[in-house]
Amino acid sequence: MSYESVMERAAAAADRAGRGSDDITVVAVSKTMGVEEILAVYDQGHRDFGENRAQELAEKVPLLPRDIRWHFVGALQSRKARSVRPLVTLLHSMDRRSLGSAWMKGHGHAPPVLAHVHFGGEGQKSGVRVEEISEALDWMIGLGLDVRGLMAIPPLPEHPEDSRRYFVDLRVMRDEISIEHPSVRELSMGMTDDFEVAIEEGASIIRVGRAIFGPRNSTGA
Repeated sequence: MSYESVMERAAAAADRAGRGSDDITVVAVSKTMGVEEILAVYDQGHRDFGENRAQELAEKVPLLPRDIRWHFVGALQSRKARSVRPLVTLLHSMDRRSLGSAWMKGHGHAPPVLAHVHFGGEGQKSGVRVEEISEALDWMIGLGLDVRGLMAIPPLPEHPEDSRRYFVDLRVMRDEISIEHPSVRELSMGMTDDFEVAIEEGASIIRVGRAIFGPRNSTGA
């Protein structure tokens, strides 16, 4: 696949769902990719990029254009929140009080966050359990966090359709939560193997790495 193919397929999925492609933010997940590889996508007009390691993010940001909108898409240790906070426009992985408290420390308005819902994807141990998400939203908002939506990673699918039920569950969860918390609207769901299904089920943000950049570099940034 390629960047152009991902954007075309995302637009087609949005069209099938009766949505506009402008409704979808494609986060190009650039973990382990070098500056030249990121710039190749940037030069095609893309501006939303994602990283999942604090150190790698800190190393890349000074080397790349300032108008990039950085997303942190991985699990984040509370002690590293201070270094990530000034660099990103959105944290996709808020899941515990200690991280929430750390995120709120610092000067200026803390960037918005998404609540990470645990569906058991990719051997994850992080995330808020489904039955605890309502309580979690209460403490997140109580801490002053600007919670914009939900994020989830389903178990790795053998076929894209395998993820659909998880995406439906997340959308229904968001719809129920937004009655009490209207700001909780975003749905960050769908990756290389299932992003089209995610868009069909209401994703507003998809996180795509391999389909845009190709195989990961094993040597890091």
